[in-house]
Amino acid sequence: MKRSVYIETTIPSFYHEVRTEPEMVARRESTRRWWTEESSEYDLFCSAFVLGELQEGEYPGKAETIKLVQGLPLLAVVPQIEDIVSVYVARRLMPQNDLGDAYHLALASYYDMHFLLTWNCRHLANANKVRHLQVLNAELGLPVPVVTTPDLLLKESYDDEG
Repeated sequence: MKRSVYIETTIPSFYHEVRTEPEMVARRESTRRWWTEESSEYDLFCSAFVLGELQEGEYPGKAETIKLVQGLPLLAVVPQIEDIVSVYVARRLMPQNDLGDAYHLALASYYDMHFLLTWNCRHLANANKVRHLQVLNAELGLPVPVVTTPDLLLKESYDDEG
């Protein structure tokens, strides 16, 4: 059985990133490498929140960015998701002024995703939040997905020359 990955909004965004700063180029290349070389090893999911965030505003490559995830299965927002988001916000795991990240995390947790793949290192892939998430999800009876970036989910290549 394949492990499951919740694809958060920043992944398709960085796949089609056009900025030329070295950090942006590195994220784009890492995202593309993971998507083309390794994503087939996983069951990929996203949500209506991802599609909604991708449809906001105008940006280069918007149509291609949306198309990248359009065929992925969408995780449904059941009433329990709203409850989880409320706890994440009330207990200050996620900000209350932008609930998108709380929904991504709640969906990945509720549906027992192995990984939540993101480039959002402020609110999601943040080592300072891991313990807080573990405590809250334990109280809620939820599993904890590994929240990571594509470069950390890439398989290592080893040569035999050692």
